[in-house]
Amino acid sequence: MAKTFIKMTRPCMRKLPANGRINEHGISFERLSNGDGVFAVNIMVDGRRIHRVVGRESDGTTRTQVEEFIAKVRNDAKLDRLDLPRGRKTALSFRVTAERYLGRLVEEGGRDLRMKRVRLNQHLVPFFGDLPLTKITGFDLERYKRHRRGEPAVKSNSRGKGRLTHRSFGAAPGTINRELAVLSHLLNKAIEWRWILQRPVKINRFKEESGRIVYLTVEQIARLVECAKADANPQIYPFIVVGLETSMRAMEILSIRTQDIDIEKRTIYIPNAKAGPRTQPMTAHLSEFLAAHLDALPAGTPWLFPSISAKDGHTVTVRKPFRRVVAAAGLDPDRVVRHTLRHTAITHLVQAGVDLPTVKRISGHKTLAMVERYAHANGEHIKTAMDKLDSRYRRTA
Repeated sequence: MAKTFIKMTRPCMRKLPANGRINEHGISFERLSNGDGVFAVNIMVDGRRIHRVVGRESDGTTRTQVEEFIAKVRNDAKLDRLDLPRGRKTALSFRVTAERYLGRLVEEGGRDLRMKRVRLNQHLVPFFGDLPLTKITGFDLERYKRHRRGEPAVKSNSRGKGRLTHRSFGAAPGTINRELAVLSHLLNKAIEWRWILQRPVKINRFKEESGRIVYLTVEQIARLVECAKADANPQIYPFIVVGLETSMRAMEILSIRTQDIDIEKRTIYIPNAKAGPRTQPMTAHLSEFLAAHLDALPAGTPWLFPSISAKDGHTVTVRKPFRRVVAAAGLDPDRVVRHTLRHTAITHLVQAGVDLPTVKRISGHKTLAMVERYAHANGEHIKTAMDKLDSRYRRTA
């Protein structure tokens, strides 16, 4: 049955003064200071608030067209419900989908589960919440990216009124891209598992700059190690030594089980590595170091970095002591981070002349292209290679 308008009639809209507004049946009409009129809607459809500008009088927009827009939105929502996969009565919310997605991945033996869980629970789920998975739009994704970048954005409260929100700092484009990658994987799996019929939105990621990789020189490494030895935290020294002499990621190091260390073969088994389970080789020095370190641990300790207070039984972060040690070594804690240890090990392997396929085997990278980033243009190994070419051309018979 058609709605009857009392306030939003043509005569009332014509008489509306500048900056005046009329609201009726989810439609608002505002008279701007330049005389133009703006139509907007603020309605609830399937538990989701639709709040947007539809058009201006100067563009030919009328109240009838706004009513048609509302009817279309409601009809589209109805068709979405009818078009759900067989057996499903209601659309899954993002929150519920995320929970089921993580559960399915555990059953399937999915990779990188810890970081997927972190990115979903800390960022994606709090933002998308109970929004139906099929209702996510490009506009929603752009709002998410702005939110994570720390840019001001309009957020609707429970009464549908917008307010400007700010964040004091924002995430880097690369960090947001990793979160969007999890969202993309979730959507792909939702289609595979017949939770939805098709992708509701195209995900556009940030373009990342291939900036210069930060790594430590031999002299800086020596200073860092000495400062780690002198630090009050007993775990920061072995953490740094393992990182520098294996190229392992921070969480891979902290998750090492004592049973996965083979001193004789000089290897560490990593069951939950980012690119899948792998066996990590280590240096002879690290093998000797770990042999002594294991002897010093209490008998029966399952973790190389045990923590009584941690839920998983092992330390999950050494951020504070690491920054403290970096500063003590005269380095910048904002540039030299825990991942710098991995960059340093890989860079020195490349500069030592180790072939890239072997470096890839040691570092656990998925592709050779990812390893090639470490072949810095100003590396000493490049100069040495060019000197060899020069001497070959000028070799006397």
